[in-house]
Amino acid sequence: MMPSSLSCGTSDPPTMTDHERLRQLSADYAGALERYLAQPDETGLVAAYEVGRKALADGKGVLEMATVHSHALGGVLNPAPTDGERAHMLEALEKFQNEALSPFEMAQRGFRDANLILRRVNEVLEGQVRRIAYALHDEAAQLLASVHLALADLAVKQPELSKEIHSTRTLLNQIEDRLRRLSHELRPPILEDLGLTAALEFLADSVSKRWGLPVSIQVTTDRALPVIVETTLYRIAQEALTNVARHSQATHAEVHLARQGHQVACSVSDDGIGFDAETIATRPGPRGLGLIEIQERVVALGGVLRVGPRAGRGTELTVEIPVEP
Repeated sequence: MMPSSLSCGTSDPPTMTDHERLRQLSADYAGALERYLAQPDETGLVAAYEVGRKALADGKGVLEMATVHSHALGGVLNPAPTDGERAHMLEALEKFQNEALSPFEMAQRGFRDANLILRRVNEVLEGQVRRIAYALHDEAAQLLASVHLALADLAVKQPELSKEIHSTRTLLNQIEDRLRRLSHELRPPILEDLGLTAALEFLADSVSKRWGLPVSIQVTTDRALPVIVETTLYRIAQEALTNVARHSQATHAEVHLARQGHQVACSVSDDGIGFDAETIATRPGPRGLGLIEIQERVVALGGVLRVGPRAGRGTELTVEIPVEP
């Protein structure tokens, strides 16, 4: 059970090593367990919770807690309990261990709920992006068509303005082309119609034309992925390639997509100057998704993100996302 107070108590000295902190945790756990077995009351369970909460805050995991509990058993089971004592002791040990592990259970539930919220937020955002893309592609195109008709009518009525009208039409065509590209970048129809591989190839072509950065695509699976996974991988590749084009001074980039068993892996690498992850994450100004937002997208699907130097030169960003068999 959770105690009424969540005070942290006395913190470990900052000079303690990981080994020393684990040894201190073992001592605290064993001491609290011995006191609880001697007097199994609410105070002892509160002490068990505090030990577990402190371990969680220190970055310890469930396996380390299981090891600490196992070591503590050596002290309380020596000498071995009698048959009459064994049942009561096992019950007390179970209660104490469950209470010590309850902070980990609460953290796991919170993590799971947060992932669910992030996933729903991603779905909502994708719906908004789809509507914006539709507005850019269809509604804006209709408005521009109306302007073209108005200009055509004006050209008939005012032929002396033909030069100015022609210049205006040229500008409108450029605007229409740019809006179409933005619409496809936001929500490429090819992603829904032909899947992730074709969408990545389209993205590579767009990046090459817009930024002058050659991008190669390598896909080693032709199996369909869940829609939310495909959309997430596309968004991550889109942001990563944009960052490469803007900041890396690279001459080439690569996107690798592979599905192995129950997970799909996607990596974006370049031959640029590399970067410091902390500097990029805290850089002021617009950053698109950014590493933090990419991390949130990946975590929402139960995946992992790794960013580091590429062998030889440049940077490699890799995500791994579990998928249903």
